[in-house]
Amino acid sequence: MTDAVNGVEIEDTYAEAFRMWGARVVITAASRPWAREAAAKMTGFATSVIQCRCEGALERSLRRTPDGRPGVSVLLFAFSRDALAAELADRIGQCVLTCPTTACYNGLDAGERVRVGGQLRFFGDGHQASKLIAGRRYWRIPVMEGEFLVEDAFGVQPAVAGGNLLILGEDPERALRAAELAAGAMRRVPSVILPFPGGIVRSGSKVGSRYKFMKASTNDAFCPTLRGVVDSSLPEGVHCVYEIVVDGLDAPAVEEAMRRGIRAACIPGIRRISAGNYGGSLGKFRFHLREILGKGASG
Repeated sequence: MTDAVNGVEIEDTYAEAFRMWGARVVITAASRPWAREAAAKMTGFATSVIQCRCEGALERSLRRTPDGRPGVSVLLFAFSRDALAAELADRIGQCVLTCPTTACYNGLDAGERVRVGGQLRFFGDGHQASKLIAGRRYWRIPVMEGEFLVEDAFGVQPAVAGGNLLILGEDPERALRAAELAAGAMRRVPSVILPFPGGIVRSGSKVGSRYKFMKASTNDAFCPTLRGVVDSSLPEGVHCVYEIVVDGLDAPAVEEAMRRGIRAACIPGIRRISAGNYGGSLGKFRFHLREILGKGASG
């Protein structure tokens, strides 16, 4: 096990993650900027299931796509299969179908399927048409620009959400720089996303609140301004904490992203790398920071 990287303490703790359902959406367009525009709109208000109905973000730009055009992939996560199906239909219908030149395809070879194009076809008002190619059905929906092509069914599978790192820095500038480096390294791992703005969270939360109507509230143990007021988890010299949350299609992908993020964040000005957990009350997945680094070293 590794207890320090570049002189930065790796706390002997774990990140607690939970089960979600995930899907991969492939968006193509006449140009990559238009594909990315559709992806950005599709993943709006999708940072946390605390208040959002799903979590989602751009996964990566694609070199190869079903129709040979520029494209990107998006990952979307929700608590249940049915909730994910509803989000896929709503977000593709409102944000991809409406975007100039786009087409939309399933990007996940999973055993379970949900109807997406099969629901959106009704927008064609009876003028829609379908075609079966290599065992996969596609719908052509007439729009004022021409046609919108969308796959009938999308694969969904059990996934993992809520993997996380806490980066404890001496000041906001160096803490943010470390978080930026960590987010950049983590995004290079396939099958994961960082759903928060820029992949970084300044307002980490804990489960519950003194207010009964709140499901979550500020993680006061890591708030520098509350040191001395609450039971603080901050060591001396730490004046800023950033969190990175990672969702993935499977646990190994989340673990690999966390491993890369930890190593990238260990720069001068960072005192400790920690993680958020809730004693097992939130989810079944536990990613122990030192064990993760130990596996990486032996591998």
